[in-house]
Amino acid sequence: MCTKRSTVKCFVPMAILSFHLCLCDLRYSIPEEMRRGSTVGKMTQDLGTDSKTLASRKPRLDFESSKRYCDINPQTGDLIVNERIDREALCGQKPSCAIHFDFFLENPLELQRVTLEIQDVNDNAPKFRNEAIDLEIHESSDKGARFSLDEAYDPDSGAYSVQSYTLSTNEHFVLSVQTGANRGKFPEIVLENELDREKQDRVSLILTAYDGGSPQRTGTVLVNIRVLDANDNVPVFSQPVYEVSLPENVPLETVVVKVSASDADEGANGDVTYEFSYLSIDAENLFTIDQETGEIKVKGEIDYEESSSFELRIRAKDGAGQATSCTVLINVVDVNDNAPVIIIKSLNTPVPENLPSGSEIGIIYVQDRDSTSNGEIRCAIKQKAPLKLVQSVKNHFSLITTSELDRETQAEYNISMTATDGGSPPLHSSKTFQLSVADWNDNAPVFEKQLYSAHVAENNSPGMPLLSVTAQDPDWRQNGTVVYSLLPSDVNGAPVSSFLSINGDTGVLHAVRSFDYEQLRSFKVLVLARDNGSPPLSSNVTVSVFITDENDNSPQILYPSPEGNSFMTEMVPRAAQAGSLVSKVIAVDADSGQNAWLSYHIIKATDPGLFTIGVHSGEIRTQRDISESDSMKQNLIVSVRDNGQSSLSATCALYLLISDNLAEVPELKDMSHDESSSKLTFYLIIALVSVSTFFLTFLIIILAVRFCRRRKPRLLFDGAVAIPSAYLPPNYADVEGAGTLRSTYNYDAYLTTGSRTSDFKFIRSYNEGTLTSDLTLKKTPSSVDDLEGLEAEMSDSFQEYYKAIFLLMSNRMISLAFNWPLTL
Repeated sequence: MCTKRSTVKCFVPMAILSFHLCLCDLRYSIPEEMRRGSTVGKMTQDLGTDSKTLASRKPRLDFESSKRYCDINPQTGDLIVNERIDREALCGQKPSCAIHFDFFLENPLELQRVTLEIQDVNDNAPKFRNEAIDLEIHESSDKGARFSLDEAYDPDSGAYSVQSYTLSTNEHFVLSVQTGANRGKFPEIVLENELDREKQDRVSLILTAYDGGSPQRTGTVLVNIRVLDANDNVPVFSQPVYEVSLPENVPLETVVVKVSASDADEGANGDVTYEFSYLSIDAENLFTIDQETGEIKVKGEIDYEESSSFELRIRAKDGAGQATSCTVLINVVDVNDNAPVIIIKSLNTPVPENLPSGSEIGIIYVQDRDSTSNGEIRCAIKQKAPLKLVQSVKNHFSLITTSELDRETQAEYNISMTATDGGSPPLHSSKTFQLSVADWNDNAPVFEKQLYSAHVAENNSPGMPLLSVTAQDPDWRQNGTVVYSLLPSDVNGAPVSSFLSINGDTGVLHAVRSFDYEQLRSFKVLVLARDNGSPPLSSNVTVSVFITDENDNSPQILYPSPEGNSFMTEMVPRAAQAGSLVSKVIAVDADSGQNAWLSYHIIKATDPGLFTIGVHSGEIRTQRDISESDSMKQNLIVSVRDNGQSSLSATCALYLLISDNLAEVPELKDMSHDESSSKLTFYLIIALVSVSTFFLTFLIIILAVRFCRRRKPRLLFDGAVAIPSAYLPPNYADVEGAGTLRSTYNYDAYLTTGSRTSDFKFIRSYNEGTLTSDLTLKKTPSSVDDLEGLEAEMSDSFQEYYKAIFLLMSNRMISLAFNWPLTL
C-alpha cells in the first residue's frame, strides 16, 4: 500500500484561447518492490483533471533515466507501477531515495513535475563476506582477551540493517558487540575460560546476525578457532661465527654462505626464519638473505675500492617470535671489477618532430673507476634509431639526431646504450632510457570516405540524426582533436544551416527541419573537419542527402470535381452496348513511384452490375447492354486509391441519365448552387439576345440581296444551333496507370429547332469502343427551292428559334422548381 503526499504548485504565465501551461509539483510515496500494475495514485483526482477527457489530451510520462518505472492509464488516470523498483539498486543506503519524472497533457498543455519517494522494505537478509571465519588463538592467552569477527552486511537501510548478533553456547567465549562512529555493529568474542590445546585443539562457534525488520531476517557464519601450542624453546645456530672470502667480480645472486639454526619445538613454534639483525647501509644494498633457507646472496655489485670487508649479523626467529643471533664475516678479494657507469647528464625530451637533422638533444657521461686501459670507454647504441653518439671531451658523449623525426611513425624510442672499457677481459654496462617525440601539427584531418550519402524519408522529425562523418588526424592531443562544422552554402536559396546541423564533437549530422520530397529531393553540403592546432589544418568532404518519398499526398480528382461546387450529368443512350465508353475519372497524385500509382474502383452504384471502371485507366464503360428495365438515373461513387504502404484515397460522384432525348426525362432536378442557377439564367438571356441579333442581321442581308436581284445558290440550313462546349481541365500526359487522361474528351450541348427540349451530344473519343457522334439528336428543315421560298422559311425559322428559346427558358424554370441538374 502506498502513501500519497501531494503538493501541487501551478504557475500559469499566459492563457490564449484554449492554451494553458501549468508547472506543478506532485509527490507520491511508495514502498520498493511493488508488483507491476500496482496503483500508485489517481493523478486526475490529485490534479483536478477530468478523467473523461484524459485520453484525448494524450497523457505521457517522461523519465530522466532510460527505465520507465511507472505508466499512466489514459482511461482512468491511475499512476501504475511499470518496472521493478529496487531501492538498494537505485540509492544504496542513502537516507532518502526518490524518482523524478514529468507528466504531460495536451490541449491545453499541462506540465506536472512528479516525485516518487521510494520507501525501504526489509527485503534483504544480513550476509557475511565469507562462509567461515578462521582464528588462531594461543593456549596461553589471558582471560578477557578480545578477538574481532567479521561484520555482517545488510544492503537495507535504517532499522532494516544489521541490529544485533548472537553466539552459539560454549564454555570458553562470550559475545561482545561494539557500536562504531557510523552506528555500525562490530562483533567480538571475549575469552572467558582459559584454553588448553592438549584437551581441545579446535573450537567451532556459530555467529548469527539479525536485522530490525518484522519479521527479522538473519545471516549466519561458522567461526573456526584453532588453539596454538605455547612456545618454550629458542632457535640455536650451528656455529656462532661464519667467515667467508668473496671475489669482487662475483655475479649477482651468488650464494655467499648458508647459515642454519634449529628449534626443538613443534609446528609453528619450531619453524625458523632468518633475517638481518644488523648490517651497514652499504651491505644492505649488496646482500640479501632467504628467510626460509638462510642463504645469503649477492644482490649488488661488490666493489673492493668501496669496501674490502663486511660484517653481517643474522637473527633466527621461530613462529612465536623467540630469536637468537650469529655473525657472518665477508672478506672481499680485489679484481678488475669496475664496469663503466652510464650517467645521463642532460636529455631534451620530448624532442620536437620538426627538429632539424644534426641537432644535439642530450649529453651522456660514462664513469669508470679503473685506470689506464681499464678506464678507456667505448659507447654504442644497440637498436636502429635516428641517433648517434659523438664523443666531445673525456668520457662525455653528445646524442645527435641523424634525420628528422616523425611522431606519427614512431612516438617513442627506447634507447639502449652500451659502454665497454678496455680491460682484459673487458667490462661493459648498458643503460636504457626513453626518448619521446613531441607532436607538431603537420597532418590535416582525413575523412574515412571521399563521399558520404544519407537517405532520409520525408516528413522526418526535426533533430533526427542522418549520418555520422568521421575524420582521423594522427597528430596528438589538440593537434589531433577534430572539430566538425558545415561550410556556409545555399540550398534552394536558403542557408544550409536551416536544413542541417552537425555535432562539432561527434560529426553526427541532424535534420533541422522536416523535409518534403515534393519540394526538395536531394541536396549537397560540405562538411569541414578542422583540428585545434596552431595554425589549424582542415579538410572537407561532400555529403549528399537524398530525400525519399512517402505516401503523404492523397489523389486529386480533376474530373469530375470532388468539391461539390458543380455537378456533371452525362447522357447515356439506351442503345449503348456492353463495353461502350460512358465517362472517365481523371486524377493525379503529387507523390512519385508506387505512391503515385492510382487505381479506380466503383464503391457504390445505383445498379452495381451495369457499369464498370478501368482499374488503371479510370474509364467508365457499360458492363452489359442497357435494357428498358434499367433506371433512367444512375449515380456512381468512385474511389481513387494510390499504391502507398498506407494507401490514401479520394472519392467523387458521377450522375448519368439513360435516355435518347431529354424529352423523355419526366422531371429535372437542379443540384447546383444558387450562384450557378443565376449564372445559367444570365447565359440564357445572352443567348436570346444573340439569336435575335443574328436573325435581324440575316434579314437585312436577305433584303439587300433581294434588292440587288442577284441569284444565289441554294442554301442548306441545319436547324441545330451549337452552344460552345465546356471542357475538362488541361490534359495530363499518361504515365502507365498513373491515373491521367489519355485523350481529349469534349462535352457539347445542342439546341434544335425541331424539338421542344434541349438535347445532349454524347462523348466523342478517339479510343475504340466509344459512342459515335452521330447519336446527336437534330432536326433539319427542308431545303428551299428558290430565293422567294427562303423568305417564308426564314419567317418560320424565326418563329421556331424564338419558340426554342421560350422552351429553354421554360425548362430552366422547371429545373429551378424541381432542383434537377441541367448541364450545357
